[in-house]
Amino acid sequence: MKPVRVPLSLQQAVIRTLRQKLTQASHFLQQRFPEPYITYQQRGTIAGSARLQDWEIRLNPVLLIENQQVFIDEVIPHELAHLLAYHQFGHVAPHGKEWRFIMETIFEIPVNRTHQFPVHSVRSKTFTYYCRCQQHELTLRQHNKVLRRKNCYVCRQCGEKLTLLEST
Repeated sequence: MKPVRVPLSLQQAVIRTLRQKLTQASHFLQQRFPEPYITYQQRGTIAGSARLQDWEIRLNPVLLIENQQVFIDEVIPHELAHLLAYHQFGHVAPHGKEWRFIMETIFEIPVNRTHQFPVHSVRSKTFTYYCRCQQHELTLRQHNKVLRRKNCYVCRQCGEKLTLLEST
């Protein structure tokens, strides 16, 4: 997969927001925090992720380019709050009270556990499986596990093993 290049102006906007939120946290908590390492390597439908031990934030370049300022305003504080919660409180629930405290009290941002960005451009190919009561869409990863006999998926409704719908 060819890497997506994020325009320099967007990278600069990411860093500006990151530094502004770090300053807010530093003032509120009365301590300085190192600037996290930012990468643009997050794939799939995930907007961003925080790698706690590495003090790193991974961002989805496609969703960043498609959603720009809204992405920056929502995802940067969200992922930074994960890092700060880990730094201040250790291992805690990913979206627990410590994370919510940082989002609501320090950053003054409403909490959302997941983004609402359109993901049609980053969604991978799906495969149609069926059981006796309905059709199911499995991801490429799930489909490959079935082919390698590593996994067997079962319908939660009827309990029947899922079978690939062969295309004709």
